[in-house]
Amino acid sequence: MSKKILLITGDAVEALEVYYPYYRVLEEGYEAVIASPKKKVLRTVIHDFEGWDTYTEKPGYQLESHVSFEEVDPFQFDGLIIPGGRAPEYIRLDPKVQSIVGHFLETGKPVGAICHAVLVLGALKNSTYFEGRTMTAYTACRPDVENLGATYASETLHVDGNIVSGHAWPDLPGFMREFLRLIRN
Repeated sequence: MSKKILLITGDAVEALEVYYPYYRVLEEGYEAVIASPKKKVLRTVIHDFEGWDTYTEKPGYQLESHVSFEEVDPFQFDGLIIPGGRAPEYIRLDPKVQSIVGHFLETGKPVGAICHAVLVLGALKNSTYFEGRTMTAYTACRPDVENLGATYASETLHVDGNIVSGHAWPDLPGFMREFLRLIRN
């Protein structure tokens, strides 16, 4: 039976952080399902590092989600990827997202969190998932990682048990290599 990977996101997801994992999962021969607050055409954004003190943002591609959060049964999935961008700011407020992510952490299934995805993790009611763990995220999200009770790793890619975390889209090759390694095991 083929593995099935869930990607949870919404409007303003960073384009590379959703497309790259989506196509890598498909390339592996696994099923990839994109879930969003409601099934719709999502508007992605492109973040770039152009000499500003922070990233810039431009409109990106459109991407169809496959299911709404309400339709997701996390028991059907072998792994979870949470892309960054601005989508984590608002999808974290959805109670269904909290139960979906909680399922993957409780069962020890692989979780990939890149860039601002830590904002989704911070909305979980149970912070014990992260106590004594080490994670990374976009540099500006360091306080969010530490507020989880985790240690912030300054390297751009970190694996701690079932959690693969990365700084931003330039780290996607290693991020997906490590995530897929966990899925195969």
